[in-house]
Amino acid sequence: MSDVNGLFVQAQDDVKQLRERPGNLTLLRLYALFKQATDGDVHGDKPGFTDIVGKYKYDAWAALQGTAPDIAKQQYVELVEALKNGTAA
Repeated sequence: MSDVNGLFVQAQDDVKQLRERPGNLTLLRLYALFKQATDGDVHGDKPGFTDIVGKYKYDAWAALQGTAPDIAKQQYVELVEALKNGTAA
């Protein structure tokens, strides 16, 4: 297992242990980075206007199109670390 993969797995556990729930924009960023890291570029049909949450998730993931999975994993790890340290914007 490469170093980034181990850190990514650890970050997935760490994010569940955060003292405070991140804001919606941060949650969207975490979701999009996770999906890009594990599934690659966005696929499937974009949800319709009646599925607002699904639409936002799809758009957040689509914004990362072309990002390499290892880069997405590293960014996910960095964001979780920032959340743990209270330095996330």
